[in-house]
Amino acid sequence: MPHTLDRIDRAILRLLQRDASISNVALAGKVNLSPPACLRRVERLKEGAYIRGIVALLEPKALDAGMLVMIAVVLDRSTPESFAAFEAAAQKVQGCVECHVVTGEFDYFMLVRTKDNDSFNRLHAGQLLLLPGVRQIRSFIVLKQVMSTTQIPL
Repeated sequence: MPHTLDRIDRAILRLLQRDASISNVALAGKVNLSPPACLRRVERLKEGAYIRGIVALLEPKALDAGMLVMIAVVLDRSTPESFAAFEAAAQKVQGCVECHVVTGEFDYFMLVRTKDNDSFNRLHAGQLLLLPGVRQIRSFIVLKQVMSTTQIPL
């Protein structure tokens, strides 16, 4: 079972999720710890599964993935096998950055990044319509991203 987070652990997590490239020395200075003590804390947070990875956040437009599409999916059957087949196939959809099982009138929401309308149309015809067990797909093209963050409030 993970350890209980104290105020220093929370401060470290807040700082790292804002900028994971911060040096250990700079991080230690901001949380008033020695660099070795800070490094031990960070390692403990990783081992305790509070930190699942360190990544670079890329600019989608610069990489020809500026169009964001939210896709709602309804399956034709609600069986463990149909869910498993869909989930395995969804992980292979080009540009899919998220896929969630949801409650309500849809079974899944997917977030897909693509270049433009033409590339989305190709993706829709070539991959989305071929996903196993799909009864209905509704696509919502994002016109403007008002806010997006990877930071979890601490």
